[in-house]
Amino acid sequence: MNEARSRSIVLLDAKLGDVNGDGILDNVYLYGNQSDGPFADHITLIIQDGRSNRSTAVNLPNNAGYNARLFLGDFSKDRAQDILVSIDTGGSGGYGIFYMYSFKNNVVYEMFDFEKYNEAFKFNVNYEDFYKVSVSNPQLDVLFNIDISSKGYDYLSQYYDDDGKLKQPVQGEVLALGGLYPIVTNERGVGYDLFALQRIIGTTNADTLGYVENLLTWNGDRFASARLTVAILGSKLISLF
Repeated sequence: MNEARSRSIVLLDAKLGDVNGDGILDNVYLYGNQSDGPFADHITLIIQDGRSNRSTAVNLPNNAGYNARLFLGDFSKDRAQDILVSIDTGGSGGYGIFYMYSFKNNVVYEMFDFEKYNEAFKFNVNYEDFYKVSVSNPQLDVLFNIDISSKGYDYLSQYYDDDGKLKQPVQGEVLALGGLYPIVTNERGVGYDLFALQRIIGTTNADTLGYVENLLTWNGDRFASARLTVAILGSKLISLF
C-alpha cells in the first residue's frame, strides 16, 4: 500500500503546437512513474491530435532519468513542429538521452536517436609527444590537436619526461552525447538545427580537455553534420613581461 502511494504516474512536461501539420494545435505530453524524488521511469510520449482528440503513445527505448522535458520546433522545415525529448541520466558523466520524432500527417517517424548518434560519432583521443592531445575520427576524416602545455608540471610529469616525450602510450576519451540543443542559425529561416555537445576527457572523468561541438542540419532524410569543431578550455593569461 505504501509502495502504491509512493509511486504514481505523473505529468512530467507538456507543450502545445501543431505537430501533424493540419493547422490545428495539438497537445504533447510526457508522462512517467515518479516517486517523491526527481527520478522517473517508464517515461512515455503522448501526442493528442487537436482535431480529433485521439491520442498516440510513443514508447521510448530508454525511458528512465531525470528532468524529462519537451521542445517543439520545425527541424525538418516541413511547416510542422517536430518533438524533441530530452532526459538527464544523472551521474558524473553528464550523459543525456535524446529522441526526436516527427508526427506529420499523424504518422510517428523517428528523426534522432542518441544511441545511433553515439555510434556514428566516436573519436580516438591520444596523448602525443610535446604536450599535445590528438582527437581524431578516421571515418569522418577529421583530426584536432589540443595543446596541454599549460597544464602545469604536476600534471604533465605524470605522462611526459623532461624532454617532452611520452613515457608510455596514454589515451583519453570523448564521452557520449551530453547535450543536444535547438539552435537558430538563420534568423530568416523557418526552422531549427541541432547543436550536439560531447566532452573530451583525459585519463580521468574530472580532467576535461575540451568539447566536440557538432552542428546538425536536417537534409531531408537525416541529421547531417554541417560543422564539426573542437572547443578548448581557456587557461589563465600569464604575462611574459
